Amino acid sequence: MILYCDTSALIKRYVEEKGTERVDALWEDCQGISTSVVAFAEAISAFSRKLREGILSRKEYTKTVRKFRDDYEHLILVPVDNNLNSVMENLFNRHSLRGFDAIHLASALVFTNSKEIDLFFACFDHILNEAAIKEGLKVIHN
Repeated sequence: MILYCDTSALIKRYVEEKGTERVDALWEDCQGISTSVVAFAEAISAFSRKLREGILSRKEYTKTVRKFRDDYEHLILVPVDNNLNSVMENLFNRHSLRGFDAIHLASALVFTNSKEIDLFFACFDHILNEAAIKEGLKVIHN
C-alpha cells in the first residue's frame, strides 16, 4: 500500500499531537509515502509556527526540520503541473475546497490514476476527507 499524506497528516510524524500514533502506525505499515511538492512549504511553515507559539523549542524545531528534510528526500512527490491544474479546476467545481487542499486531493487522484497501486489518503480535515471519499479514494479515518 502507498499512503498519500496531506500536510495535516505529514506533520503528525514530526510533532506529537492528536493523530500522531495513527500516522506512525500507517507510516510503518506502508510500502511508500506520497505527497505533493507543496507539502514542503506547508510543513516548514507549520513547524515555524509551532516554534513561534512556544510548542517547539529552538532545539526541537531544528531537530524536527532536519528529520523532515531527511524523510522528504525519500517521499514519492507529485509535482504541480498543467495536468494537476486541470484536475484541481474540476475539483473546485464539485467541492468547497481551499487551494492547498485541492492540490493535495488532485495530487492523490493523479498519482493513483497513473499507477496500479493500492493508495490510501491520510488527512485530518473533515471537508477534505469527505471530498476524497466522493472522488473514490480510500480514506484513512482518524
